[in-house]
Amino acid sequence: MELKDKNILLTGASSGIGYTLAKSLAKEKCNLAILARRIEILDDLSEELKAFGKDIIAVKCDVSKKENVIEAFSKVKNHFNKIDIAILNSGISHRSAVNSDEEKGEQVINVNLFGLIYCIEELIDDFKKNNEGMIVGVSSLADSRGYPLSSYYSASKAAASHYLESLRVELKPYNIKVITIKPGFVRTPMTDKNEFYMPFLMDVEKAADIIVKGIKKGKTIIQFPLPVVLGSKFLKIMPNKLYDFLMSKPLPSKKNY
Repeated sequence: MELKDKNILLTGASSGIGYTLAKSLAKEKCNLAILARRIEILDDLSEELKAFGKDIIAVKCDVSKKENVIEAFSKVKNHFNKIDIAILNSGISHRSAVNSDEEKGEQVINVNLFGLIYCIEELIDDFKKNNEGMIVGVSSLADSRGYPLSSYYSASKAAASHYLESLRVELKPYNIKVITIKPGFVRTPMTDKNEFYMPFLMDVEKAADIIVKGIKKGKTIIQFPLPVVLGSKFLKIMPNKLYDFLMSKPLPSKKNY
């Protein structure tokens, strides 16, 4: 599938994968709506992307707030008349432990899960009416198990993956494509905070390239890198006693690598 002249909405475009993905998409000559909370970054980015000669708009949006999502999506729909592809990339993470701050847990769940739901609710009716559309939701390979100190993040991504999987089946009769993206460790401001060693850490430019190619091919699931994909599958079927034993060991520090 060619992305040229498609109207694409992208959330979480102010940093990390979203920021780099916006640049990759602009090179595909699509019309692009970039959304995030930090509008000043989006304004600068949109000016840069206009050099590719297509229609680029920046819209402030906090996906964790339903009213904010409704307003932002309405602006995009009015500007482009319709949305062809929505790439829902917004996500946050907090290291979490027993008795950790429940407010942080609410933030993670609200952005990573309910933010996804709020956005999709603004798309489905139009997509059904047009009998076409594509929803691309960014989850994570962390959805495979409940990882220590990542309880909020793992739980939110597991829920997001299952939600997208359900939609993929439900929306198929309406010719609506649902794609789930599951990255491993990607070098972004979010992962820069991690003090532990991250195996097969991937440059964000390569990750964005894999995502764009996967969308163009219409893949059901875009997951990478392969060693982490295989590792997560192995951990998922690992007996609980062995998993608990391995996960109870201290994580290696990235300072040692």
